[in-house]
Amino acid sequence: MRPLAHFSSLALALSLMGASPAFADDGACRNFKWDLAREQAWFQASPPSLTSGATLAKTEGAAALQLSPVDGLAFVVAPEHKPAVATFGAIISTPALDKPAVYQVTLSDEGWIDVIQDGTAIRSGAFSGQKGCPGLRKSVRFDLKPGPVTIQISGVKAQTINVALGPAD
Repeated sequence: MRPLAHFSSLALALSLMGASPAFADDGACRNFKWDLAREQAWFQASPPSLTSGATLAKTEGAAALQLSPVDGLAFVVAPEHKPAVATFGAIISTPALDKPAVYQVTLSDEGWIDVIQDGTAIRSGAFSGQKGCPGLRKSVRFDLKPGPVTIQISGVKAQTINVALGPAD
């Protein structure tokens, strides 16, 4: 190997070793329909751990959910998509929203999201998902009114998942 080619290969290898997983796969992470840099930062900042039945501390932020087997959960409303056998889920609440707004719920991995207000499932307004983006899988937008919200996560293959809630930009 020529000395200059060896130096170039070494520089490339060193630059790749220092790259973060998100940077290493920047292409997939940039293909969401809207910017999820805020959610990605929340997930990378070690969000607080919550279990099913808990309430988020605020209406903007993330949590690391410790999930339960879906067959043992009492969903407020049956999930729109029946969860597969031997998958996991959680039911969490939010503090009351102050004003009507479009909110997005973002997951770090594969799973189904149902949002409920006043005992009724809210239809999603928009969806964006990408496979291959480390730590971000999907984001779903919902038009919500003031008041508390229940978020149901189901169909997750792992026992933990990060979830983020925040107003859409």
